[in-house]
Amino acid sequence: MILKNYVHGGDVYKNRVTLDFSANVNPFGTPEPVKAAIRAAAEAVSRYPDPYCLQLRERLSALYGVSPDAILCGNGAAELIFSFASALRPKTALLPVPSFAEYETALCAAGVAPTFYPLLRENGFALTEDVLGAITADTGVLLLCSPNNPTGRSVEKGLLLRILDRCRETGTWLFLDECFQDLTDGDKAFSLIGALREEDRVLILRAFTKTYGMAGVRLGYAISKHGGLLSAMSEATQPWNVSTVAQQAGLAALECRDWARQARALFKTEKAYLTRALTALGVSVLPGDANYLLLSGVPGLYERLLEKGILVRDCGNYRGLERGDVRIAVRTHEENAALVAAIAEALHG
Repeated sequence: MILKNYVHGGDVYKNRVTLDFSANVNPFGTPEPVKAAIRAAAEAVSRYPDPYCLQLRERLSALYGVSPDAILCGNGAAELIFSFASALRPKTALLPVPSFAEYETALCAAGVAPTFYPLLRENGFALTEDVLGAITADTGVLLLCSPNNPTGRSVEKGLLLRILDRCRETGTWLFLDECFQDLTDGDKAFSLIGALREEDRVLILRAFTKTYGMAGVRLGYAISKHGGLLSAMSEATQPWNVSTVAQQAGLAALECRDWARQARALFKTEKAYLTRALTALGVSVLPGDANYLLLSGVPGLYERLLEKGILVRDCGNYRGLERGDVRIAVRTHEENAALVAAIAEALHG
């Protein structure tokens, strides 16, 4: 049997791992009320789940101040990326790189060969105003991630609003992945949801995965004020795609209002600690706004750490990155200190 080769972090199943820094989820894990909701939902799994996710969409509607009809839930953010590409099937796509691998994979599955817009290492992989000139009437869709994965760089608020205006002018669809917004530094966090107008050609992607430690549950959602897009995406998706367990877990997670705030407080101190400690070891650390950091300049670091039972994200397979680039999640201080000690030993031991 030939299975798809997955290129993401979190592969603790075929490796002996004691510390996982490859999956950038909330280091506090899953809130207890979410676990309780999952256990309680087991009593209802003999019935089909609500195919419309009505309760969850109404709760998200109240949270974001949009109509429930502007929200579509999915089996994780990945499913929504694929259904977006399948429903839209644009003739052209502009994709800044490096970025999340599933955008390119989903576009290619829909028969779309993206045009790559390189983010430059010498600019810290930041998206700059130069991108505005690359958005033309021939650009079917622009795909952005803010903060970007794996660089952790946010699109600056003013630039993001100018990109939105430019897409309106050219008739370009804008796909914006905001899955890390809730775990982003407060002064860098900016969501485009509040800036949307009716019928804007924009889709905003969010998920419960990182914020609430729900990677194994698979629950994401998309927000769009364009009347036909979410309907077309729904048509491209199998029925009952969001389980009863996932829906109840999502409802419980939305009541855990302090979960992300506590994590952001931890990240503020721990990113500073990791940056100081790793820089002192001669490792290049890219300043980032999210709950992960991109390290560079250490070929073989992934392999040397894996020998010690520590898994980081090897970024050599990202377009625009190279071997020696690795992404690390920011975790608790005890775990981060163990990672620093392991890197010190790998480099100088």
